[in-house]
Amino acid sequence: MKGEPILTTPLPGGRRHERPRRRSRTRKLVASVALLGAAASIAGLGTFATFTSTTSANHTVASGTVTIALGATGPANRLTVGATALAPGDTIQRNVDLINQGSLDLASVTLTTTASPTSLLDSDATNGLQMVIDKCSVAWTESGPPYTYTCSGSTTSVLATRPVIGATLALSNLGSLTSGATDRLRITLTFPSGAGNTLQNQSSTITYAFTGTQRTGTNK
Repeated sequence: MKGEPILTTPLPGGRRHERPRRRSRTRKLVASVALLGAAASIAGLGTFATFTSTTSANHTVASGTVTIALGATGPANRLTVGATALAPGDTIQRNVDLINQGSLDLASVTLTTTASPTSLLDSDATNGLQMVIDKCSVAWTESGPPYTYTCSGSTTSVLATRPVIGATLALSNLGSLTSGATDRLRITLTFPSGAGNTLQNQSSTITYAFTGTQRTGTNK
């Protein structure tokens, strides 16, 4: 090849055989090192520094509570006081304070009444006990026993007359839907005057269970 050194080797008869000189291994090694250096230099172009900045904030979140309660046994709660020797046409009046002690407002309050033991006094929907609930804008004025109640403020209907036993009965016109508020209720049970002899010597224990449901979700 042009430019390459030629080596000659004597042959019989005085002839010479010419062959190219081998390239130096050192030159090849140097060339390889040069190529590697160039590759490393190109790869280094992808390395660079970045600027950063961090800031933070925090806040506290806490859930509310739904708690409804009845007034303490006594003038604020006479539901624990029973009645005996009922005759057709008799009425039983008992007052109770319904209190929203939770931190949340309520969407509704319902009442479920059950009887155990049970009898015709609660199971006979027509001639058994009938219930009505009212509220007073101020504390009821109590007389007795036997207990009766009058309202010196304004009276509002909470539950219209119906049989004493019922499930999840909706109560209306309650102020205790608001956290911290109290409703002063009067529960009246009436033994219908048309009750016949089959309702003699009957006994029932009525339980009143009030259930409050939280307000709907909103932005906070």
